[in-house]
Amino acid sequence: MEGASFGAGRAGAALDPVSFARRPQTLLRVASWVFSIAVFGPIVNEGYVNADSGPELRCVFNGNAGACRFGVALGLGAFLACAAFLLLDVRFQQISSVRDRRRAVLLDLGFSGLWSFLWFVGFCFLTNQWQRTAPGPGTTQAGDAARAAIAFSFFSILSWVALTVKALQRFRLGTDMSLFATEQLSAGAGQAYPGYPVGSGVEGTETYQSPPFTETLDTSPKGYQVPAY
Repeated sequence: MEGASFGAGRAGAALDPVSFARRPQTLLRVASWVFSIAVFGPIVNEGYVNADSGPELRCVFNGNAGACRFGVALGLGAFLACAAFLLLDVRFQQISSVRDRRRAVLLDLGFSGLWSFLWFVGFCFLTNQWQRTAPGPGTTQAGDAARAAIAFSFFSILSWVALTVKALQRFRLGTDMSLFATEQLSAGAGQAYPGYPVGSGVEGTETYQSPPFTETLDTSPKGYQVPAY
């Protein structure tokens, strides 16, 4: 029962690549990985434009460098996290300890929930800064990159919320399976093992047989008399 907890098979079982690739959790991680690239990639490549007053570069989101840095950091963090958790999913079935599996699922649940919130904040922040951006040659040139970053920030909210829900389902499933295993072990420990049958203390005559090679002893042998004194 321990080996089949938290939504995975028994520890040490062979991993089927086809079934693993078709899992909803795997598809969500790959989608989140692609969305993260679509957020920080355009900002890094086209998110900085020439200022109207000089040759220095300014962030396309209303000239707010913090918006560009936040979008890059958020997307890059999601990119690395998706790769790390995808590797953890591959190795998850090799984890034999229920406690270690529980920690891995809790880590996934906490990080997914946190990044869902950060993606929501990032989407609102980038959208607000883009709405305040004054039109100009630079914003026209980098407009597609800015809109792509905002759009995929919204898609990232959906994918990471879905990952949070999947992690919560795994945690609840693992908790139920662990409780079931504990109840089974407790019930098994309370049952006494069958012992050997205990007799009544009175054995039947046919229980024992006469030992072999026994002779009948004559208490008064012939030819012998007790002397009288």
